[in-house]
Amino acid sequence: MLSLVHSMVTNVFTRQNLYFRAESADYKNNIDTMSRIDPTLKTTFICRTLMSAIFVALIACTPQENIMVAGSTTVLPIISKAAEQFSQTTGISVIVNAGGSGVGINQLAGGKIAIGMISRNITEKEKALYPDATLITHVIGKDAVVPVVSSKIYNAGITALSLKQIGQIYLGKISNWKQLGGPDKDILVVDKEASRGTRHVFMQAILDDKEALAPGADLVLGANNEEQTAISQSDSAIGMLSHAWLNNDVKGLAISLTDGQRIEPNLQTINNGSFPITRNLLLVTNGTPTGHSKEFIDFILSTPGQTIVTESGHVSLHQ
Repeated sequence: MLSLVHSMVTNVFTRQNLYFRAESADYKNNIDTMSRIDPTLKTTFICRTLMSAIFVALIACTPQENIMVAGSTTVLPIISKAAEQFSQTTGISVIVNAGGSGVGINQLAGGKIAIGMISRNITEKEKALYPDATLITHVIGKDAVVPVVSSKIYNAGITALSLKQIGQIYLGKISNWKQLGGPDKDILVVDKEASRGTRHVFMQAILDDKEALAPGADLVLGANNEEQTAISQSDSAIGMLSHAWLNNDVKGLAISLTDGQRIEPNLQTINNGSFPITRNLLLVTNGTPTGHSKEFIDFILSTPGQTIVTESGHVSLHQ
């Protein structure tokens, strides 16, 4: 068994490594940039890749009665807490792993997991890629993708930007905070991996293309915690995060509208839809869920499950 897992981890890790190299032509520069910001980021990036590989290997060794879930790191905290409560009351094990929305859809369509977690809509390209899969989404809450900056930039006066201005930053046409009335500092532009749901939603909003390239990006990361760390430890960064990941070191920007209005990122503007970059948080199944998968999804949609959504910093379906 150990030799089988070792072989599978080695093979999957190799494929994952090639995948991340393909995701960014500047893979080596990306690692070097992470090391300059915080040496632990490089280790975190590599460990996350290895953990994803181990997760895939463990699937082959896991009894079928377990519920396997993978995907969006935005949805992950909700599902992890729900899995713990659900398992305590039912005795049914729920194994949860991250990887991003694209990974969730890929593994679901490939029959490797029972439930995918996604923080964006399924694309037409994905539907065409998996014609034999019947991908059904289940809304479990609402969220916003918030443009975020280092606290030093926010405290220096950059507290709101227009979608156009943010787009110009990611295109590399604005490269210094001085151009936006801030301090004379080069902007450290943090992007996300192309398959990430947060990136799809963000790029659609700022560049009208969910798959838009970002030539102005200096650093490409994956999970929310990686990006949160990078931005908090920089004094000049901009990035994109789920509303639930804002803190004192990573400040969310308001969106300036063309009519002069300023829309703050908060639960009220997310709930009423006035914040320009809102989205549903979703689970996805291959066909109508049955058995334990249905029981788990029903739990998340119940009052206790929706309480977890609220406690995780998102808008529940009951609000």
